[in-house]
This record gives sequence, structure tokens and C-alpha cells, in this order.
Amino acid sequence: MTTTQVARLALAATMGLGLAVTMAEAQMFYEGVDSGFPAPSGDSSVLPAGAKLMRLWDGGCALTEGVAAGHDGYLYFSDITFTKFCKDANNTYLQAGNIWRYDPRSGDTTIYRSPSGMSNGIKFDAAGNMIAALGADYGGRMLLKTEMATGRTYILSGLFRGRPYNALNDITIDEQGRIYFSDPRYLGHEPVMQPGFAVYRLDTDGSVHRIVTAAGKTNGVLVSPDQKTFYVVSNDNGYLGFMQLDEGEGTLKGHHLLQAFDLAADGTVSNRRVLIDYAPDSGPDGLVADVDGNIYVAERSESRPGIAVRTATGKELAFISTGEEMPTNVGFGRGAEADVLYVTSGKSLYKIKMAKKGYQLP
Repeated sequence: MTTTQVARLALAATMGLGLAVTMAEAQMFYEGVDSGFPAPSGDSSVLPAGAKLMRLWDGGCALTEGVAAGHDGYLYFSDITFTKFCKDANNTYLQAGNIWRYDPRSGDTTIYRSPSGMSNGIKFDAAGNMIAALGADYGGRMLLKTEMATGRTYILSGLFRGRPYNALNDITIDEQGRIYFSDPRYLGHEPVMQPGFAVYRLDTDGSVHRIVTAAGKTNGVLVSPDQKTFYVVSNDNGYLGFMQLDEGEGTLKGHHLLQAFDLAADGTVSNRRVLIDYAPDSGPDGLVADVDGNIYVAERSESRPGIAVRTATGKELAFISTGEEMPTNVGFGRGAEADVLYVTSGKSLYKIKMAKKGYQLP
């Protein structure tokens, strides 16, 4: 066997594909098509020269979200099917949400789970289990774990103090296995029974703790790679259910912020500070980190939508425009695609090669 053949087989193993995959399949990845968005720009230490945002899939009904790389070599993302707009071919019955699975080698995208429980954020824990945040609008409003090897799904948290959550949104996991999740509400007909917007922490013993209540309408959350900083987005559009607004009715925006807290070893947070205030524009959605602690933020600013690469203190290093589309989330690939950033925006899935590898749980 030649050195090149060995390298190709090693790449297949890295991607979790096994020796059954041909060497050509192990070497190649679907490139996508040019998104047509303005060219990215910024520091070459994070953004390689000539890198482009490439469109991989465009088939969502209303909003793609929560892209995350599984340990099996596939990318998973949510398709949030707003029931006001997403119905069957006869415009009669409501769609119930989907989780799609994208194959980076072939470029094929197929349904992994439907109904999805109106999943939003998705992450994978250190053991390779899928953790999904389910929202409202006929959704589950709970935190789920799926064992990818067996398909069995477990409810990690469905109630807090005996009451349903508002609509779970985003997830982050620390190196001790604790899961943090945000609970705002942007749409849905279900009653709101929690006293406000918050971030919760699920400990490994199954107990749930409300750890952030004074950070606005909580959305994206992230534990930094050094486990010392906890990032929380406030994206307050001023309403609990946009689908219930009548034509011409407006709202008053609340805070649109990128915030940071100190994260203690026991999972508590303190010392809140505002890194960026996006007013009068809207603020971010999801965010992830690279191995050096830089953060990649999906910013839904009306005047400048795109992915901003920022230092841990909020300084912008690079910017990846999404044209007129509003991005929702980001996630790095694994293995041979560890330096590839996947982006959900509009009704589509995109990717772009970065200069740094993404942080993943050890």
C-alpha cells in the first residue's frame, strides 16, 4: 500500500467512516456552490485568503438552525417549520419540524428525524450523544438526548419546578458534562408559564438549576474552551409570538447584546459584562469557539448580517457576510473538516474553510 493510500484510509478513519469507504470518497468532500454573498474579509490568522462561503443545501421551509457535527462524520441541523407558513402540498396540515442529516462527502441531505419536536439548537456531548433543545409551536419544549448508536431518546429535562419551559433555544456543554440551555420565546401558541427568560444548567446527577435571569431575552450560549467564560446572547425582539401579530402591528425591541460572565468550577456565573451592544440593530443568535478561544457569532444585524469572528473580549477579527439573509447558527466540522465552519442562514446550509480548528469537547 502506498503512502498516499495509507493517508486516505487514515482520513476515512478520522471521519468515522471505516475501511468500507473507498479511498476516493475518503479524500473528497462536496464543495458546494458559491453563495454569491460579498467576499469575506479580515485577519488571515482566522480567515484564509480566498475563502468563500459555499451553499450546500437550500430546502428548508422557514428557518434552518443548530448545525452540529456528529461523531459519525455527518452534520445535523434543524429545520424549524413555522406552522403559520409551513404546511403540506394541499396547504391543509401543519409541518412538524425536521432534523436533517448532511453528508459532507456526497453533499446529500436527508431527513434524520421528523417530527423533530420543533428542535432548535443541537450539540453532541463527549460520548457522541445528540442533545437537542426543543421549542414551542407544537414543539416539545424540553431537552432531549439521543443515543446515536441505538436511536433511543431520553428526556433530560421537561419541566422546571413543575412547569413547562417557554421554548428551549440553544445549548452548550462544559468539560464536566454539564449542559447549559437558554429558554426565551419567539413563537408558539402555548401558554408561557416560567416567570421570565433564563439560562439553566443540567448537572450530571439530573438536577436543573436556573443560573442566569438578568441577561435579557437569552438566546445563544457558549462555554469557552478554557472553561472560565460563559457567553450569553440577548436577542429581544419585543414579542413572545410573532405569528400572533396582526399586519401592521409593531413591537418595541429590548436588549440586543453579546455578554460574558465568569464561569466558576461549580457551574455558577458572576461578573456580567456587555461585550457588544448592537442597538439599534438586532443582535446575535448562535455562537461557537475555535481552539484558541476566538468566538464565531451569527449576527442578525439588519444593516450587516453575517458571521463575525471575534476575540474573547469582542474585538472583530473577520467578517463573513450572508448577504441579505439573517444567519442563525454556526458549528465546526470534525476530523478532516475540523477547520470548516458550517453556517445555518435563511433556509439554507453553508460552509467556509477557516484558518483555525473548532473547539470540540475532549
